[in-house]
Amino acid sequence: MRLLFALFICLFSFLYTHAQDNSFFTIKKDSSGFILTEKGAAHLASLPLKCIEQEYPNKTNHLSNSDSDHVLKPHQLHPSFYGCLDWHSSVHGHWMLVKLLKSFPHLANAAEIRSILAKSFAADNILKEVKYFDLPLAASWERTYGWAWLLKLDEELLQWDDADAKTWHANLQPLTNKIVDLWTKFLPKQTYPNRTGVHPNTAFGLVFALDYARAAKNTTFELNITKAALTLFQKDKNVPASWEPNGSDFLSPSLEVADLMRRVLPKKDFPVWFNQYIGTSALKHLFVLPVVSDRNDYQIVHLDGLCFSRSWCMNGISKALPANDPRKKMLMRAAINHLTASLPNVVSGGYGGEHWLASFAVYALFQ
Repeated sequence: MRLLFALFICLFSFLYTHAQDNSFFTIKKDSSGFILTEKGAAHLASLPLKCIEQEYPNKTNHLSNSDSDHVLKPHQLHPSFYGCLDWHSSVHGHWMLVKLLKSFPHLANAAEIRSILAKSFAADNILKEVKYFDLPLAASWERTYGWAWLLKLDEELLQWDDADAKTWHANLQPLTNKIVDLWTKFLPKQTYPNRTGVHPNTAFGLVFALDYARAAKNTTFELNITKAALTLFQKDKNVPASWEPNGSDFLSPSLEVADLMRRVLPKKDFPVWFNQYIGTSALKHLFVLPVVSDRNDYQIVHLDGLCFSRSWCMNGISKALPANDPRKKMLMRAAINHLTASLPNVVSGGYGGEHWLASFAVYALFQ
């Protein structure tokens, strides 16, 4: 009952602030989380719709090779994914629009979404995106966070029985193939994992890459990812979870590894690995909600994203544990608490949060 009451208070606050006469979310009958409504989906979709064609402010992270490419504007460098502040945020903004339209085909803004996606997925634009990775020193660009979201986007299109989606998916293949090729070449060279709570996090990238490989039935890529995951993380023990979070984390280094290992280890072996990986007190430390002191600060607002990513990791880990494991309910309760805490903040952080945070919220809600 306490959990249900907390969910109700959060939901009431969100609705009161944004749309007193509309229901953006409903609460599941077992009080285990939220269900996004069509009105809520349309509202969340409005966020990437605002920024996908907004070129500035922009963080290109472009490494110039000469005067000629140094002066290029974002839309010239990246004709498909130039808005939403940076390339990766644009990519997962596109994923979010695909996910929402796929789940709610009769959205009020469906026509606008399709128009935006048709422009971004135009074959010529995608080919220019591919060519960017052929520039000198660009092979590691957006590795691996942007790569991961591009594969998640392609996975979503692949699994959508829609005429437009089939065209968009076909047009996206040169870029998808480029990313798979780059990643395949990189995996044998990755001697050490990146354990940060931001973009280069290795475990997060491998999770999305593995999901894509399995959906696309790319068994070679899947085997390469699985081998890398086991090499990098299978021997992990006593993870220092008490060091989290860093002041700009939007991913949990500890939980992302566990979310990956539940995918690559046999079902019976994961609990054994998890027992050695993290102790109960360390796990409980991760249940404490992060404090977001300034949502107008582009780095501090990352911590709202941490709530969402922790939530989806905890949810998945919980499902991988045996029914009688006491951590199962603990994890699920913490997953809901984190989701509850940050849902009202999706549209309250200015452009620093609005250009990306809704994608994390949608991904967490659909898990």
